[in-house]
Amino acid sequence: MFAAFFKALGQLGDRRFRRVVMLGVLLALALLFAVYALFLQLVWWLSPDQIDLPLIGPVTGMDTLLGWTSVLFMIGLSIFLMVPVASAFTGLFLEDVADAVEDRHYPQLPPATPLSFAEGLRQSVNFLGLVIALNIAALFVYPFLGPGIPLAFWALNGFLLGREYFSLVALRRLPPSEVKAMLRRNRGTLWVAGTLMAAPLSVPILNLVVPVLGVATFTHLYHQLASAGR
Repeated sequence: MFAAFFKALGQLGDRRFRRVVMLGVLLALALLFAVYALFLQLVWWLSPDQIDLPLIGPVTGMDTLLGWTSVLFMIGLSIFLMVPVASAFTGLFLEDVADAVEDRHYPQLPPATPLSFAEGLRQSVNFLGLVIALNIAALFVYPFLGPGIPLAFWALNGFLLGREYFSLVALRRLPPSEVKAMLRRNRGTLWVAGTLMAAPLSVPILNLVVPVLGVATFTHLYHQLASAGR
């Protein structure tokens, strides 16, 4: 597992890696800005022109106040959602990262069967919806966990990232039934490896390369498990 991670880390300077990082980040930012614009419009639409407070009287400008409050809310929310969203978009460019890893480290392998654009899009949309739903739900649990919040964040996203990255990589070379069997046999290893990817999500700047680093790591991990008969 750690060998796979350090091999992936050593290839971060690859031109194809850098391209996918930039595309994933730009698409994720575009989506977050679009969601925020819709959210802000909804806030303005639902906000009353004024409210009457006891002893104070009418207070106006609620739409402006709630608008600025929503900015702070979205900044906090983006900390939790930016990289998972970027991770989902990375699925659309999986082939570039996996091919770069296999070209350098496994040149003897026959060409993989690439996922169709429709299948890649379907997988990414499903993963995106699952990640957003579970991370938003977790926001209501985190206040009760105190110092355990980082561990819960890493464990949740580690489980999701481990299954998603491994599935996307393995489906290039195995039918879905065999991929599911490998997931069952190696669920512990994949969860720990996914958590290794999730830990840097809390580190600004570094978290932006996590999606590409994850795909590369799980490409190595897939070949290690396959060669070991697992």
